[in-house]
Amino acid sequence: MAAIKGPAIFLAQFAGDTAPFDTLESMAEWAASLGYKGIQVPTDPTLFDLEQAADSQEYCDNAKASCAKHGIEITELSTHLQGQLVAVHPAYDELFDNFAPAHLHGNPKARTQWAIKQLKLAAKASQRLGLTAHATFSGALMWHLVYPWPQRPAGLVEQGFAELANRWKPILDAFDEAGVDVCYEIHPGEDLHDGATFERFLAAVDNHPRANILYDPSHFVLQQLDYLDFIDRYHDRIKMFHVKDAEFLPNGRSGVYGGYQDWVDRPGRFRSLGDGQVDFKSIFSKLTQYGFDGWAVLEWECCLKDSDQGAAEGAPFITRHIIEPATRTFDDFAGGNASEAKNRRILGLDND
Repeated sequence: MAAIKGPAIFLAQFAGDTAPFDTLESMAEWAASLGYKGIQVPTDPTLFDLEQAADSQEYCDNAKASCAKHGIEITELSTHLQGQLVAVHPAYDELFDNFAPAHLHGNPKARTQWAIKQLKLAAKASQRLGLTAHATFSGALMWHLVYPWPQRPAGLVEQGFAELANRWKPILDAFDEAGVDVCYEIHPGEDLHDGATFERFLAAVDNHPRANILYDPSHFVLQQLDYLDFIDRYHDRIKMFHVKDAEFLPNGRSGVYGGYQDWVDRPGRFRSLGDGQVDFKSIFSKLTQYGFDGWAVLEWECCLKDSDQGAAEGAPFITRHIIEPATRTFDDFAGGNASEAKNRRILGLDND
């Protein structure tokens, strides 16, 4: 039985323009000082340049070495922002332009092609780094249709998933060639936001072996989805794990939809590890049971606790929850020698 690796930390919410958050190496040193063993790296050129990484083995080797000198591994790369731009409904064009370079703003078709190219570069960069999984979003053509009012015309959802699959199939093929799994974070705002939508997408891409899941229970708490049953259903496709806490405190004024309120006032909100409602003991147990051997990666997003405190508390929290798989059965001491003849006697078959 495999063991979960960790603790690791996703750098996206901590990266900035001041030390130690302004370079990959300084962030690796910072993460190591807090007890982390790995870092999940967003592909922001200030930290990690995808074009250089895809073209240069030396660039990737240097990036790995700069982290390794502090005892840190690069666990995965992330293209969450670029993945979002693979599929954008026009209603969100201006908002999501911020995820693309300035020269692409106002040009959705060029922005989509840029995003697709970015994902293919990420496949090659991951291969050069020796990684086996990659974090991203699916994008969304249908999020504005999430509530069935007005009623959806027949065939609309099927056509939407067909188009989403058409955009992702070449990307999935590029990752397959690189030997890397694409792990979609199942997330509100994406067309892949629960098990039902993931199943639709999987069918549309012909059960592509590289179409997999980044499991983050916090997004299921906010949707009131059973995050433990999700593992039972989809464990064979879960290849990445974000360790993020959340809580859902509905009242007579607001519920799942949140009433357009800021995060601090919403009934469903993300919390630092240990401050929310997620049953991490059961999650780590189920993932261990099913042989998940990927990284347990802290993603910090809390509207109450400071990020420095959240990061400092995250490494020991994850370490406490990682299970060393059993190497023997607890009742081995009571067993005896086994043989087919003995088994026949126990079953009473020799008397037939």
